[in-house]
Amino acid sequence: MKTPIKVLTGMFLVLLISVSAYAQDMKPDAGKLYNDGNQKLKAGDYTAAVNSYNQALAIEKDYRIYYQMGIALKKLNKLDEAKTAFEQSLQQKSDFEAAYNALGGVYFSMGNYEKAVENFEKVLASAQNANIKSAVKKNLAIAYAKMGSNAMTEGNSNKAVDYLQKAVNNDNYDAAYLSLAKLYSELGDWDKSISAAENALKYRSSIGKGGPYYYMGVSYKGKGDTEKAKDMFNQAKSDATYKKTAEYELSLLK
Repeated sequence: MKTPIKVLTGMFLVLLISVSAYAQDMKPDAGKLYNDGNQKLKAGDYTAAVNSYNQALAIEKDYRIYYQMGIALKKLNKLDEAKTAFEQSLQQKSDFEAAYNALGGVYFSMGNYEKAVENFEKVLASAQNANIKSAVKKNLAIAYAKMGSNAMTEGNSNKAVDYLQKAVNNDNYDAAYLSLAKLYSELGDWDKSISAAENALKYRSSIGKGGPYYYMGVSYKGKGDTEKAKDMFNQAKSDATYKKTAEYELSLLK
């Protein structure tokens, strides 16, 4: 059975703060080009937007211009250039939460989840707005879940548990709970596996029902409760992903 977490690296990571579409406090020519870039960015013409931002930066180095250019570059999947743009934005304004969050999103897309977490944590540490805190916690949960998934693949169960627990401590992320259910079942910690699977069902938004029921079946089987195990496997087999393995487990319980 594959690791349950299926987090796409292209997943949208919320940009928490929108900078002003206008820039009255910039030099007039830079502000005009900046606003032109924003219009092109909104229209989806990302290459033209980058050109406008570069022209604006030739006139004035402003954190907002670097930030918006980073967004356009990320849209173009030019991740290294986007990373540099967000870093330059932070050089201009070191407490700019949106740039830290956006930089975390770039690192996530690069597969560098440790650096993604580092930047998301910086937003969480400084943010005062409850909505911003909630949004960045979701980002942290996704990143920690990917780290947990990688640790599972590497066979490092202790590290995987630690990362996955951090994921669900930040947000009730169903896929992280499902991975915990799988991991605890492999470790023979039946009660924790059942609890994690129940939470995966409770907070289910991106996973099917089959996984949680399957791992509950495995755990109840491990606890010696054959009837509950059968019930869980019967519910799991309605999910195409777990149908064959659930039916196999049921055949062993006859």
